[in-house]
Amino acid sequence: RTRLQSAQKHSMFARRPVLGFLRSGHLRALSTQRPASIKAPPMVYITGEEMTRYTMSLVLKQWIQPNIDVSAWEFYDLSCVSRDNTEDAVLREAVEAGRRIGSIFKEPTVTPTEIQKEKLGLKKAWGSPNGAMRRGWNGITISRDTIHIEGMTLGFQKPVLFERHAIGGEYGAGWKVVGRGEVTTTFKPRDGGPDVIVDERVLDDDASAVVTYHNPLDNVVDLAHHFFTRCLDAKVVPYVVTKKTVFKWQEGFWVRMKDVFEHYYKDKFKAAGLLDGCGGELQHLISDAATMQIIRWTGGGFGMAAHNYDGDMLTDEVAQVHRSPGFITSNLIGKHEDGRFIQEYEASHGTVADMWHAHLRGEETSLNPLGMVEALIGAMQYSARLNEGHEEIVEFTNKLRGYIHKAMVAGKGTRDLCGEKGLTTEQFVDYIEAMIKGETPAPELPKSEPVHPEIDTQAVDLAAMRRMFDDLDVDGNGTIDFEEFSDGLARLGVQPSKYGFKFTHPVE
Repeated sequence: RTRLQSAQKHSMFARRPVLGFLRSGHLRALSTQRPASIKAPPMVYITGEEMTRYTMSLVLKQWIQPNIDVSAWEFYDLSCVSRDNTEDAVLREAVEAGRRIGSIFKEPTVTPTEIQKEKLGLKKAWGSPNGAMRRGWNGITISRDTIHIEGMTLGFQKPVLFERHAIGGEYGAGWKVVGRGEVTTTFKPRDGGPDVIVDERVLDDDASAVVTYHNPLDNVVDLAHHFFTRCLDAKVVPYVVTKKTVFKWQEGFWVRMKDVFEHYYKDKFKAAGLLDGCGGELQHLISDAATMQIIRWTGGGFGMAAHNYDGDMLTDEVAQVHRSPGFITSNLIGKHEDGRFIQEYEASHGTVADMWHAHLRGEETSLNPLGMVEALIGAMQYSARLNEGHEEIVEFTNKLRGYIHKAMVAGKGTRDLCGEKGLTTEQFVDYIEAMIKGETPAPELPKSEPVHPEIDTQAVDLAAMRRMFDDLDVDGNGTIDFEEFSDGLARLGVQPSKYGFKFTHPVE
C-alpha cells in the first residue's frame, strides 16, 4: 500500500470532490470548466473546516482547478472529525508527506475545546496539530510578514518582517499543580556524565503550578541566516527582541543572532544604508519596548526576530496595526536532515467560526480570502522552486495575486476593505474567476495616491468610535486640534518619545 493510498484511506477529504461545500447556484459555472493546462508539481494540501474550508473549496474549484492540474497534490483532512476517526493517523501521515515533498499549504483548523468535543462526539479534545508539524519538520522559525495590496494603504506603509522561533518555550511545557514541598530540576547528560542541578526551590504555598520547559539553541543560527537574508533582500532594518535583561537564559539567543550578523551580514547591511539610523550596529530591543515601537513605527521597513512566545504576541500586535490577521502571512520554515528546507504556508487567522454560523443560517457573508490565497500562492511557488521546469506556476499565481489586488482597489473586494458596497464571499470568488477567464477586464490601478479601505459600518461599533472621538475632543467643538491630539496620545501612552532609546528607527 502506498503512502498516498494510506492517506486516502484515513482522510475522508483526501481526493474527495469539494462540491459538497458549494451552493447550488455555483454548480452551473463549474460544469463548463475547460481542462487544466498547467501541470503543478507535488505539494501537500491540508484542509481544515468551517468558513475558511468553505471559502477555499470555492477558490480551488473556480480559480485553481480549471487552470492547474493538481493531480500531483496530496490532500489531507485535518478536521476534528477526521482526526478523531483516524486516531490522528491522518495528522501523522500529513507530517510524513510534508517531510517527503517539502512544500505544504494548510487551511485554518480547529483545536477542539471540551464543549466542541461533546458537540462533535469526539473521543478526546485533540491538541493543536501545529506542535506535531513543527517537531516533524524540524521547525526553525515561523515567518510572519505584512501583506501589502498594490494601490491601497493598509497599516504599515512598508513591509514588516517577523521571525518567531518555532520551537521551545511555554508551548511544549510540562507542568503539575502541587502543594508545599521542594522542587529540584535535574539534567542527566546523554553521554553518561554527572547529573547537573538546574534549579532547586522550596514551595511554601498550598498550591503552586510547577512548569518546566526548554529553549533549543542549535537552530538559532539557521534562524539568523534566514532572518538577515530576508531583511537584506527586502531592504528593511533588523532588530532582535528578547527580555534578556530579566530572563538571563535568553542571552544565548541574542549572542547567536549577533554572531551570525557580525560574521556574515554587517558589511552588507552597512553598504545598503540600512544601519544608518541605528548607529551602524545590530540593535537589541527589550520585548516591552518592542510592543511600543510596533505601534509607533507605522512607516514599516523593519524586521524583528524573537523567541516563540514573544513572537506570538508581537505578531498579533503587528496584525492589529496592519488592519487584521487576514493581512499577515504565517510560514513555518523547517529543515530536512539532508539540508533541504521544508516550508509550510498558512493564513495567520482562524476558521472564522462566527461567519460560518451565519453562513449556515443562510445569511450573507463576506470573507476576505487574501491571507489564505497568499499562503496558497507561496506554497505553489515554493513547490515550483523545488521542482524545476514549472515557471508557468509562478506566472499564473503572480497574475492571480494581481487580479485580487486590482479588484480590491477598484472597490470589488470584500466588505472588510470596500465597506457596505463590497462583495459577498461568493461574489468575490465569482468576480476573480471572471477575470481569470477574461470575461471581465482587470481594473486599472490608480495612478495618483493609493486608496484607503472603507469602513464596513455593519462590522464596526460606531457608538464606541464616537465615544473615542468625544474623549479626544476635550472642548466638545466637533474637531480635534493638535493640543487635544497630543494629549490623547499621551493618555494612551503611544506618543513619540525623544528619550529612552539610543536609536531611532529610520522610518520615524
